[in-house]
Amino acid sequence: MVRDDLQDWLRVRSQIAWHEASEELVGPIRGTHDALDAVAGARDGHGDTTRGVGMRAAWRLARTDAAANRPLGFGLLVEWQKLVLGRPDVAFRSLPAFAKGGRERYGVCEETPEQFEACLSQATPIVTDVPLAARAARAYLDVCFFHPFDDGNGRAALLTMGFVLAREKVFLDEVGPVQVRRFADDPVGALSLARLIHVLAGASARRGEARTHPDPGGARLSDHDRSPVRSLLLAQGGHRV
Repeated sequence: MVRDDLQDWLRVRSQIAWHEASEELVGPIRGTHDALDAVAGARDGHGDTTRGVGMRAAWRLARTDAAANRPLGFGLLVEWQKLVLGRPDVAFRSLPAFAKGGRERYGVCEETPEQFEACLSQATPIVTDVPLAARAARAYLDVCFFHPFDDGNGRAALLTMGFVLAREKVFLDEVGPVQVRRFADDPVGALSLARLIHVLAGASARRGEARTHPDPGGARLSDHDRSPVRSLLLAQGGHRV
């Protein structure tokens, strides 16, 4: 039987109690800077300016879409991805995709785009009992494991997570821990990602508050915030190589 890690993810996804995956998260939250914009800027290094410019433009569009309270769907991802890749047309892949040096294979059939659309729609419903951090994590992993595009899926996943959070006025000032390698058959890693996003949002809120109202006698936020992040990184499946 040909391996299909997308089906593994759909199985894992259906078994997770997402409504219990994290504590509730309520905006507005803003840290010391916009982490996604910083990540895009970092891509301008080594003489490659196009990659960063495209990602920044896509994130600006995603923020605009979030401010307009648009529901998440494949059509939004396509518009962002056109900017990311600098292409006039972007479509759902038509062939199986591979990642992690061939260790994961994501199949495709006639129903795959429709399945993806249905999964994305669960990230921004009008009424839901799934906390924001869990919805953002689930959408991020949906993009990772549906792997809808021929290129740039990691950037698409990051934009998707940022969009889901931005719709509720949550902006992280750190996303590096989110970007570790993740695996489709890892429910522990999926749950840990939801908790990690909640921790990062809490840390962003504290840093943003400290910048607005400095407290010289307070605890060092950098030390305070790093400890729970380290614990979650050790717990999640993404640390495997």
